Amino acid sequence: MTTRHFRPAAPPVRGAGTHDPFRRSPRALLAALLAVAALAVSGCSSAGPGSSDAKHPGGTVVRVPQNFPTIQQAVDVAREGDTVLVDPGTYRESVRITKPRIVLRGTDRNTVVLDGGVRLVNGVIVTGPGSVVENLTVHGYLANGVLFTGVTDEKLQQHGAGGSAYDPLDTARFPVVQGFRATRVTAYDNGLYGIYAFDARGGVIEDSYASGQADSGIYVGQCKPCDTLVRGNTVEHNAVGIELTNASDGLTVVGNRITANRVGVTVNSNDLEALAPQHGAVIAGNVVTDNNAAGTPEQADGGFGIGIGIGGGTANQVQRNLVQGNHAVGIVITDPPGHPASGNRVEGNRVTGNGTDLTLASADPGNCFTGNRPAVQSPENLETLAGCALQGRGPLPAGRTSPVQAPPGIPFSQVPAPPAQPSLPDPTAPGRPATDLPGPVDAAAYPLPESADALPKP
Repeated sequence: MTTRHFRPAAPPVRGAGTHDPFRRSPRALLAALLAVAALAVSGCSSAGPGSSDAKHPGGTVVRVPQNFPTIQQAVDVAREGDTVLVDPGTYRESVRITKPRIVLRGTDRNTVVLDGGVRLVNGVIVTGPGSVVENLTVHGYLANGVLFTGVTDEKLQQHGAGGSAYDPLDTARFPVVQGFRATRVTAYDNGLYGIYAFDARGGVIEDSYASGQADSGIYVGQCKPCDTLVRGNTVEHNAVGIELTNASDGLTVVGNRITANRVGVTVNSNDLEALAPQHGAVIAGNVVTDNNAAGTPEQADGGFGIGIGIGGGTANQVQRNLVQGNHAVGIVITDPPGHPASGNRVEGNRVTGNGTDLTLASADPGNCFTGNRPAVQSPENLETLAGCALQGRGPLPAGRTSPVQAPPGIPFSQVPAPPAQPSLPDPTAPGRPATDLPGPVDAAAYPLPESADALPKP
């Protein structure tokens, strides 16, 4: 579930080195931290479920702190379809939403803050179908800011992820959670992922901000079909901006600004999760620029200076993205062991000012490039040799990325806090549970961004 299985095209980017899980992997660091946290947070974490005699305040809104002093107590009392509305304050707790169709909403995105204190494991875990987290900030957790998952075993969740610490998940035991939404969430300085959808289907992650994650700002993993939309987000200063692993079919990533990470976007297949190989995502109309930021957590596999990397993904469409200023490579397709990348179509992107603009390091002849605006291609004349109109071509010489020295990373907790982000215009409006999502998605409505300055919109 980490990006450590995406590797740059051969030869490896200088500075990547041989993977040493005790030196590089955020999960190895997490394991050590969790051993300490198990002792440190006993008696110091969130209050448990509300007492049996707690009373619902009536209506469809439960207020914090007016009705209950902690978010968890309010969530425990809320009924299906209720909104838990949280007033400004710092809430040092972990929250579990297990009931269906609960809307957890802050009254102000920037001043309603869930703070893990680099002691608590997860900020908000959502296993209730159709539930929502919106208009608040979550930071300082050892694992994830917000996790949407069908994994209901708390011991597995304490590994910091949706699955069982790299063992392929039992999808029969833990069927997907159906329906989720994260809107205007700020997630920063968390030990793994900012906003994390794993074993989850039928969701939207939108208009959110993620920075300072030691793995990925936004992650969608192990879903088939995913039926998930990732749109209008800003991800920066993470080890990886957006990661898709074993996430297949109905997955659309559009109109996001992905900049100043170590790696912008990764699309991966691996055997450490179920549902490999990854298949059929659309990545369109995004700004993917300058992913060479030194003041970021170290990427688990040492990757650095990569815009969009497809490692063993299949039948993906990468269209109309602005990809520039990435020192190693703009867009690269490569084959990790056991998972040849195939059927990927890279079309109509503006890929300029990168170390190498386009690189094909996959031996599969089904990957193609057409209508892009690159300057440096590897192998040379890539768009001619692997054009999408060609049929029956043979394998090409392996392409290469530009050599880059990856600088040392910094602890995730030391990435500077982000500036204030736009809040919901009317936080008292009726809540909207996450049902019938994502709805119709028209990726073609997201044009090629004109510049790197503005968040792309359709």
